[in-house]
Amino acid sequence: MSTILLVEDDVSFSEMLKRFLERHHHSVVSSYTLEDAKLKVKESTFDLVFADLRLPDGDGISLLNHIKNKDASIPVVLMTGYAEVSTAVKAMKEGAFDYISKPFNPEEVLQVVKNALLKPSAETKQSTSTTPITSETSETSKSTSNLVTGISAASRVLYDHINLVAPTDMSVLISGESGTGKEVVAKAIHLSSSRKLRPFIAVDCGAIPKEIAASEFFGHKKGSFTGAINDKKGHFEAANHGTLFLDEVGNLTYENQIQLLRALQERRIKPIGSNEEIEVDIRLLTATNEDLLQAVEQGDFREDLYHRLNEFSIKVPSLQERRDDLIIYADFFLENANQQLNKSIIGFSPEVLKIFQNYSWPGNLRELSNVIKRATLLTNGEVIQKEVLPQELSSPQKEATTRSFSTKDNEKELIVKALQEANNNKTKAAKLLNFSRKTLYNKLKEYNLE
Repeated sequence: MSTILLVEDDVSFSEMLKRFLERHHHSVVSSYTLEDAKLKVKESTFDLVFADLRLPDGDGISLLNHIKNKDASIPVVLMTGYAEVSTAVKAMKEGAFDYISKPFNPEEVLQVVKNALLKPSAETKQSTSTTPITSETSETSKSTSNLVTGISAASRVLYDHINLVAPTDMSVLISGESGTGKEVVAKAIHLSSSRKLRPFIAVDCGAIPKEIAASEFFGHKKGSFTGAINDKKGHFEAANHGTLFLDEVGNLTYENQIQLLRALQERRIKPIGSNEEIEVDIRLLTATNEDLLQAVEQGDFREDLYHRLNEFSIKVPSLQERRDDLIIYADFFLENANQQLNKSIIGFSPEVLKIFQNYSWPGNLRELSNVIKRATLLTNGEVIQKEVLPQELSSPQKEATTRSFSTKDNEKELIVKALQEANNNKTKAAKLLNFSRKTLYNKLKEYNLE
């Protein structure tokens, strides 16, 4: 039986929560003030601490720091009101295991307790928060990540799937809208696997011309074709014993799909111009914002390759699907922007937070990151104000105008504008439109814009 310290000055609420936890076979010790809680922590050992963020003689963060100085392995969960979420995010950075917003449902409480008692707090936060991820080399452990611990139900499912599949060698197909962070998820899988000290090689399949795809994947020997002035190591060989991540895999031509399938089946590659095969041992992760199954049905993607890539699938939720994480991500991107721009902005005005909550974020996390970086650059004070936000965020009519695909004419006009802005660079235009290159080419053909 686990022992929980419950620190809550609302006596009636404290008793209700205590009885609930005791009915689920936990031993609960109640405390109503910061000083009394410190005394109880000194005198007894607890498996978990539940603390209200606001206490009559202090706050939950002070208690958190006190407990972490005494024993960093004790998980601390903070209970907050919705308006205090940004403060709770700060507490998580200082070592809190999790937080839950009042009013909360019983299932949420039990899940948080279960998670906290299963894993040591300090180690868990280090492994699932903003530490691991990003490298094109074997020096993965030196890198930082954009994988942020969210609290939404969609984020929790995502983390569960990552933790479940990462220790295996299964191929994973990662799907999701543009800007949701599919590569970040791939890096998280790599960094939680046995290959974490080996290379992580990321390849944008949409940016590789089909004529040189074989050379990019498998390498070539000097003189094997015009322009091959040196030996080149391909992505498969570079990722040997590590992880190869193929982004926008749906953009591969049919011929390239056959080459990829053969390499995956045989686990051998032959550089162009070479007579020798090279054995490769890689973990393959792929990503797409298209419906690959539909592409299979339409004959655009090989079914045997699809099943080879899709041993396990992960759907990365859109920002709309994890609204509860918005403030957490905003705070994280602000911290990044401060470091990159050498600024010291401390937060957002209430008006800006309201605008963030009301906006639909069609570009997902990438758009949120870009908006906050731009706002940080333009802010001279300590708090980001409405005036430095792009107009479309605070003008729903503008947002609807710029993003609506309600008519064919409007979509065609947006594609033309994107091509003009990108100087006819189709890869850049596709990114502006949140299309894959393949989708853009299909649209160009549909509207006779080629």
